[in-house]
Amino acid sequence: MSTSADVQAALDAYWSGRAVAYDAYQQEPGRWAENHAAWSAAFATALPDPPCDVLDVGSGSGYVAFLLADLGHRVTATDLAPGMLDIARRRAEERAADGRPAPAVRTADAVDPGLPPASVDAVTSRYLLWTLREPDRALASWRRLLRPGGVVVAVDGTWFPDGLVPEVTAEAHGDADGAFARAYGGPVRRALPLAESTTMDAAADLFRAAGLRDVAVTPLTDILALDRRFGVAPGHEVQLQYLIRGTA
Repeated sequence: MSTSADVQAALDAYWSGRAVAYDAYQQEPGRWAENHAAWSAAFATALPDPPCDVLDVGSGSGYVAFLLADLGHRVTATDLAPGMLDIARRRAEERAADGRPAPAVRTADAVDPGLPPASVDAVTSRYLLWTLREPDRALASWRRLLRPGGVVVAVDGTWFPDGLVPEVTAEAHGDADGAFARAYGGPVRRALPLAESTTMDAAADLFRAAGLRDVAVTPLTDILALDRRFGVAPGHEVQLQYLIRGTA
């Protein structure tokens, strides 16, 4: 039987191997400025006024964490995939050397980030919920980290409403070397409760179960418009994304 550690190790290995290509798409210059403006607006609307202490979980190579630092927040970016962390740390060092705002980059598990209770004003994530093991435990952890009035803000979508069938999904996503199918097959697929959601209702329910209030799901129509104009990552489809917000 696979343990949570086994599941997370498979996910970390996959995303570490994808790190360079994933980051390159995030930094694609043809749409970077408009992307940055649209995502900045989405998160600025959802977060308290800067400066506040923000924990960005499952940060990957740090796109959201750097964006939030640009907005004037004090940001800690966390992930477990070494390849993603290497890119985020290198970029943070470069920005700090230039005198630009940069997040602190840490190795930490999104399910249990290991920070003291009531130590941040916001917990953020993007494209994490669908691939998150134990999301109920994670949301409870994030809730404990919030100061009164703090918020959890997560962006995701219904990426696999027809089922996360590794062979089919791999083909659709151009998984020529089979890495996606190996990572997301069998035990890992079964360990991800939100991967096959057809709506954002299940995620919103977890926010409420964790004790967050005023939970709202907002469709990101501006991001959809950009995706329709510029296209999306190879092997992906244009889909509406959503921002879920809940308050402590």
